[in-house]
Amino acid sequence: MATQARFYDGTTAAVHAVSVRATAAELVLFRSADATIQARWPIADIVLLGDLGHEAVPPIACRGSDARLIVEDPALRRELAGLVPQLAPLAESPAPAGRRVLGFGATLVALVGLFWLAVDYGSEYAAPLLPYSLQAALGESVFDELVADKDECHGAAGLKALNRLANDLAEAADYHHPITVHVVEGGPVNAFALPGGILVFYSELIDRARDRNQVAGVLAHELGHVVHYHSVKGLGRQYGVDLLVRLVSGGYSDLVSTLATGGNLLLAMRNGRAFERDADKTGIELLEALGLRADGVSSFFEQLMEKEPADRAAAAGIWSSHPPTQERIEATRRPATGKPAFTDAEWRAIRNVCK
Repeated sequence: MATQARFYDGTTAAVHAVSVRATAAELVLFRSADATIQARWPIADIVLLGDLGHEAVPPIACRGSDARLIVEDPALRRELAGLVPQLAPLAESPAPAGRRVLGFGATLVALVGLFWLAVDYGSEYAAPLLPYSLQAALGESVFDELVADKDECHGAAGLKALNRLANDLAEAADYHHPITVHVVEGGPVNAFALPGGILVFYSELIDRARDRNQVAGVLAHELGHVVHYHSVKGLGRQYGVDLLVRLVSGGYSDLVSTLATGGNLLLAMRNGRAFERDADKTGIELLEALGLRADGVSSFFEQLMEKEPADRAAAAGIWSSHPPTQERIEATRRPATGKPAFTDAEWRAIRNVCK
């Protein structure tokens, strides 16, 4: 038997056209042009690298050598398979390329799905285990960056009242770390929670609040984010998506940036809605646990609806990071019963916290 094949000697990049002759003891490879023997491979040392199920032309090698033999002729592959037992897989028909691509794609999707679940749900249990000192350091770092070009309010009595209520609510939630409330001068009408029990209020929210119950309701809502470790979970999931995209893309920078941004956006929107619902529910429960008025949460949302009747969250649907405002009003509506969260003196101090 003498048939053409391609031979790589393992020491140079040259490709040699060779003929293959098989005997009972060895496989002889000799140059087609001048019949010079290129290699003599003992049958016992011949191995197949791969199979037709995964490669169109699996290479043949000899143990202890870097040389490779590529046989593209199906007839020769079948003949070699009959003469050399370890080359028997060469007699099989190659798997269709479409099937291989489909199988690889299905496997990749399954692995990505499993990793996504691990990122999404794993952070749910890992976040509370992160040492508080690290959470606090992270929160302080983010806070310093966010307010670097803004003025912070220092009205001692107002800050004392806000911090007193925040820590009372944390104690009711069995959250055993200190809460620190900061007030930043200006807008927007917003408040947010950072890792380590740091709450940030913009003074415009306090100025536009109709009464003390609304400020207490917003504070309780933000405390709900703290006790559920939402900010830490969000950061953990963002890091997980970045890592996942780098693994899938091989670290290609432009692709990493594009896919990671999209993945984080989708995850942030879905988790954002879930986090907001949890914070609404927990804030109401904590106020009621302390016997305080809890109607300020829904009245705050009603005030937002009055200013913007078009519910942007409802219009955006799944693309919104917050639940529809009308849904939140219905879920948080409570009777005007219970003690006020702040005394008259505390409320005056809060209103003047930036003066």
